[in-house]
Amino acid sequence: MRKTKEETDMTIQRMTAIARKLFAEKGYTNIALEEIVQEAGLTRGALYHHFNNKKGLFLAVFEEVQRDIARQIETEAMKSTDLWEQLLLGCHAFVVSASEAHNHRILLVDGPAILGWDTFRKMDQQHSMKSLMEHLELLQKQGMIKPVAIEAMTHCLSGAMNEAALWVAEHPDRQQAVDQVMDSLRALLYGFRM
Repeated sequence: MRKTKEETDMTIQRMTAIARKLFAEKGYTNIALEEIVQEAGLTRGALYHHFNNKKGLFLAVFEEVQRDIARQIETEAMKSTDLWEQLLLGCHAFVVSASEAHNHRILLVDGPAILGWDTFRKMDQQHSMKSLMEHLELLQKQGMIKPVAIEAMTHCLSGAMNEAALWVAEHPDRQQAVDQVMDSLRALLYGFRM
């Protein structure tokens, strides 16, 4: 019996939700495909049909994490109409979201290791770096930041925030770590401000 598109979408969502939970809790290398399909109540064949293999499933989960974080950044940034404040709110949202237990291992630990550095960077550029670069370009057009190379600035900020999110995730006092990161990011960003 053929499945409807809705049933197929529900199967994919179920599998990615379970895989996301398990990858976040135990890490990619510590999860067997059998564990994912058993918890999902599906077969290995279903997983192979929709994702080809475990790495394909991880890629789908990774993309979902990227999209979720991008939505959180957008939501937080739009709480202000001030372009500079939007940048700071977006940076804060990224550090908080990327360092959350259900995101940081998938995004910043297993992502580069499993997908490879080139794939990780391309995906990062398509998601968070793209919106960061667009916002920095807008700030520069408005005369709010110095005439620096926006692409270079984007890479510097993105790398700093990725590393900061890893540090926050491992810090015993998460809120204190977020506050310290934001103090540092503000100081860094104000160095670019006109």
